[in-house]
Amino acid sequence: MPVLVQRSGLLEAVADGLRAGGQVVLHGPAGIGKSTVLDAVAAAARERGDVVVRLYPEPADRELPFSAVADLFAALPETELPAGQAAAVATVLRRTSADGQGVDPLAVRFALTTLLAAAGSVLLTIDDARYLDPDSAGTLRYALRKVPKVGVLVVGPATGLGGFDQVDVTVPPMDGDEIAELLAAEGVPYRLAWTIHRLSGGFPTLAKELGRSEDGAATELARAWITQVSPQVRATLLVAALASAPTLRLLRRACGPTGETDVKAATAAGLLTLDGGEPRFTAEILPATLVADSDWAQRAAAHAALAETVEERKQAVYHRAMTVDEPDLTMAAELEEAAEDAVRLGDWSTAAEFGWLAAERTPASQPQVRLERLVAAATRAGRAGRLDLARRAADQALANDDSADTGVRVRLAVVDASGQALDECGELLAEAEVMAGEDAALLASVLVRQAIRANLADGDPVRARAAAARAAVLAARGADASTEVMALTMQARMERVLGDPAARQTLDLALNVPGQPEPVDLDNSPRFLAARHAFFDDRLDVARSLLLPLLPAARQAGATEYVEICRSLAEVEARAGRCADALEYARRAVATTSRLGLSPGPSWYTAAVAETAGGTFARAAEYARHGVEASHQERDRVFQSRNLHALGLIELVTGEPARAVEILRQVSQAEASQQVADPALLRWHGDFAEALAATGAVAEARALIDEVRRQAEFLSQQGVLAVLDRSLATCLAAEGDTTGALTLLSTVEDRFDRLPLERGRTLMAIAKVERRKRRWAAARTALEAAAEVFAEAHARPWRELAVAAIGPAPGVGGSELTAAEQRLCDLVAQGASNQEAADRSFLSVKTVEATLTRIYRKLGVSSRTQLSNLRHAQ
Repeated sequence: MPVLVQRSGLLEAVADGLRAGGQVVLHGPAGIGKSTVLDAVAAAARERGDVVVRLYPEPADRELPFSAVADLFAALPETELPAGQAAAVATVLRRTSADGQGVDPLAVRFALTTLLAAAGSVLLTIDDARYLDPDSAGTLRYALRKVPKVGVLVVGPATGLGGFDQVDVTVPPMDGDEIAELLAAEGVPYRLAWTIHRLSGGFPTLAKELGRSEDGAATELARAWITQVSPQVRATLLVAALASAPTLRLLRRACGPTGETDVKAATAAGLLTLDGGEPRFTAEILPATLVADSDWAQRAAAHAALAETVEERKQAVYHRAMTVDEPDLTMAAELEEAAEDAVRLGDWSTAAEFGWLAAERTPASQPQVRLERLVAAATRAGRAGRLDLARRAADQALANDDSADTGVRVRLAVVDASGQALDECGELLAEAEVMAGEDAALLASVLVRQAIRANLADGDPVRARAAAARAAVLAARGADASTEVMALTMQARMERVLGDPAARQTLDLALNVPGQPEPVDLDNSPRFLAARHAFFDDRLDVARSLLLPLLPAARQAGATEYVEICRSLAEVEARAGRCADALEYARRAVATTSRLGLSPGPSWYTAAVAETAGGTFARAAEYARHGVEASHQERDRVFQSRNLHALGLIELVTGEPARAVEILRQVSQAEASQQVADPALLRWHGDFAEALAATGAVAEARALIDEVRRQAEFLSQQGVLAVLDRSLATCLAAEGDTTGALTLLSTVEDRFDRLPLERGRTLMAIAKVERRKRRWAAARTALEAAAEVFAEAHARPWRELAVAAIGPAPGVGGSELTAAEQRLCDLVAQGASNQEAADRSFLSVKTVEATLTRIYRKLGVSSRTQLSNLRHAQ
């Protein structure tokens, strides 16, 4: 019964297999982590008090009779044995004969059976069962049939030990998040961890070596893996490594009749997997190692074969170029043309690589052409987020020309390739500003990047606005319409952050710059910002209508633009209650970010938002926690705040208001330090006020609501005002004014008619107040309405919350909570211990304990956690 599981459920699958059949065989290629699984399961068994016996047979042990049985005899607890069995044990332990002569096999079998039966609960792990000697394997088969209670966990392949009850579990590669978590303990940044994931293919052993920057050790592991196959297979693998998209058809044509057979051999060795029937390397370090270990003649021959068989023209050009190792004017021109074709298709990474190669193939007799190609390659690498290639092209360009134009352009390319990690780009931008001198257009392009850095890395929108405004003036003076539009857009963005009503006018200016070209960066275009502003203002249909036409262009414009458009669409759909669409757009953003090694903080924030809306709160919290750490690593203060808000909201709605207060207070402090004045940009204020009220800090909650209300009224932010009123109702209820709270909440519900999730949350707030008034039927009606709203929006976690709150409350058999029981429930929900609840209620601890027991029985719960979750859901 084969089982294929995700890494996150692997230990559960093994545990289920041991319970079901008693014997589990782990499968997977070397380095996938089978031994780590054995260690984890063995550790858990020891904690339970089981007897754990570990066997580590090696190749040489196959020639030593009863070697594994000897280890078992030495490890199992001693027990009194019949004389014949005791003598057999002594003989095996002395290993008096290298060929097994003198050992009574039957007595050995009986002895092992007796010892296993007497040992109680036993887990036997074997790593690796291929090297069990035949005598030990036969003895084990016999004993395990006689003592089926023994749990057996084996590293495969199948050993014949398991019989009909054997459960096969395949250990899968780790996904990107799991590799990031694995490497986080060693201080590897999340963005680098995703690159390591691609190189390692999710193999933890390779990932750890790469994470320690021990490329040599990782390469040695890859090399040992590759040498398992024949030279003929390795030659075919080299062709696959050099092809941009190897297919079975391509390999058959390029490698001849052995191509398909070689692929099968490589697949059997775990070097390749078949993805949709087509070969794919299991780890990117494998093709890199194959190429590194080949000589020029081998690579040239492989490229020549590919040049004759690939169907795409630009790929044929590339492979022909790689068959020569010297400048070639015609070849360089063809490569540059292929690079320009890639630009038109939006494939900036390929464009950068081809452009770099075109520069390398340009003869020394054309230095200016070579320089232009290097600068173009750096710029394209910047668009693709290819920091390595941007730096390489920039260094080459600067080595040939130190003029202001070249110096500024290539430095900005490196800045653009750095993604969110702009904190480290201060020196580059300072150098670029000096080099720009009095050139208005060049200086404007530098100032725009400085504005972006001031906002993201420094959290200073005032300085960012000033830099953007100056850039806009300079760009107009230098007749650089593209940079002028970008600068005005950035200025409008910062004015919105600062709560300046001039943002709308500035955005209109950006949209109407004379002779405005197509935007170079869609995510910095005025059309994109107009969509974001519509989102902030809850004009969701407008936001969607502006974003959807940008999506096809974003696919062509580059990876970062595509990610940003997908992220924005996910946030729009989540707020609009189209949760399935939100999850899909978030999935695309995360997948593209992971595949290309972009800064993960923004995409993880969006995934947290989408999962909170329509996925699970657990996954949302995981994304948010990773997003906080990733943003901290890259000193991205904007998305650190956003991820913290996502995490704080999850803590609030899952019954942890004290933790929510702690987290959301960090958001409050960060937003204040960043001088964010528009409360519509990140709507944490109502959640913070609600958490404060839930923990008894009603006065602080009211003060926050009053402060934010003034700014929201000034900016006519109706959605924010509605959220604040819901939070105010929470304060009124906490103060005992349940009638006032219900009156206010009834008006709030009507104002959220186009925001399903907010309407559902409001209905749940109404239910909570109704229960305070002990109007159970009204509370149930509100909760059922909330569950229906959430169901229509496919808001799975919220619907589950509403359904759980409906539950058996107010009590089993119609019994209601008394006023004293209600007060004690509130204290427990706020995190009070029994002693604290007793002190605040002027009761004894024993009375509190007895009252809680009665409450548990009435509400159908069995723990403080369940009670707290139920109360917060009501």
